[in-house]
Amino acid sequence: MPGHIVALGGGGFSVEPGNSLLDDFILSLSRRKPARVCFIPTASADSATYLVRFYRAFSGRSVPTDLTIFDPPSLPRRPARTADLKAFVAAQDIFYVGGGSTANLLSLWRTHGLDRLLARAWRSGAVLAGISAGMLCWFEDGLTDSFGGYLPLRDGLGLLKGAACPHYDGEPLRQAAFRRMIRRDRVTGYAADDGVGLHFAGRRLFEVVSTSPTARAYRLTVRRGNVVEAPLPTRLLRGTRSPRGG
Repeated sequence: MPGHIVALGGGGFSVEPGNSLLDDFILSLSRRKPARVCFIPTASADSATYLVRFYRAFSGRSVPTDLTIFDPPSLPRRPARTADLKAFVAAQDIFYVGGGSTANLLSLWRTHGLDRLLARAWRSGAVLAGISAGMLCWFEDGLTDSFGGYLPLRDGLGLLKGAACPHYDGEPLRQAAFRRMIRRDRVTGYAADDGVGLHFAGRRLFEVVSTSPTARAYRLTVRRGNVVEAPLPTRLLRGTRSPRGG
């Protein structure tokens, strides 16, 4: 059965270092304990600072590791990962994708075949998660600032149907551009505020979780030429539960 996808509009260890609720929720979905958690910082050009923050957040409560693409293959610290990427990906339980340029992320993943390996891991039960670019990449479409301004991105991985938009409450110009995109393209859209996670069990939206009582997620559709923005029921994170994928 397919695993889970947790698409974060914002939040998590890189944004809320003193609030681990979203990261705890992602860990709770793992099929193994302690979970093997792989951080993929491609969208930030494998930022060293980002990697340090990840290891600080996940060491001691999981088995953390990372997958970088910008490091030369000859670096001695990652011979196993570059020599056998397929086996490395298959051994992980959770993939946590960082923010940055979604366009660059998709291009590099496809060049190295990582897009297919992640999809295969998810179909085998792994958890896919991520913030911002790490939210957008799992959908068919989205709104990105990878090219400057807010523009449609129509070549997502397509594991989830529809379009996505992160940071919905924090960037009014992004919010307005997403509504225009939904109206023009007549697609279903999912928008998430900072601190909110859209949890898909398989391809089905199972629930929305939040670290704030005021942060929400929305489903956007077009009805009679107008954009209808419907708030989705949201569970405030105080504890976690682990539904089955489907």
